[in-house]
Amino acid sequence: MADPILHPVRTPVLPTSRSLPIVLLRAREQVMGPIRAMLTDVGITEQQWRVLRVLDEFGPSDPTRIACAASLLLPSLTRILQKLETKRLIVRSTDPCDRRRQIVQITEAGIHLIAENRETSVRLAHQVEDRLGQEKYETLLALLTELSTLDIKEET
Repeated sequence: MADPILHPVRTPVLPTSRSLPIVLLRAREQVMGPIRAMLTDVGITEQQWRVLRVLDEFGPSDPTRIACAASLLLPSLTRILQKLETKRLIVRSTDPCDRRRQIVQITEAGIHLIAENRETSVRLAHQVEDRLGQEKYETLLALLTELSTLDIKEET
């Protein structure tokens, strides 16, 4: 009989090809590679691009809403906003109704940056959709959206 201290019983794990976290990371890298190349040419980061996209889509917003919509943590967003403000792609102001609250708005330069790269961004998205097929693409988006709303916690 094997000594459990020397030979602990191993819980079988899925191969990495069937591990959801690893597969999600691999898929993210496949999708983000061409987008990163576009953003490098523009001189902004993925996170900065997401913030600009959120502001372009939703208009002036407070940092909490931006962080949520761009999938960023508030401390990270603070640094990102500083860099975008330095690049004159956003402006920050105090909310006239609540002086404690900050409002962030995309500038004309930020709108122009989004507009200049919209076609490339859309083309890259269409490439993924074309390769998967529209039905699979829509199903993938729906499943990933559902997954992102699940409350997954380790059961004790």
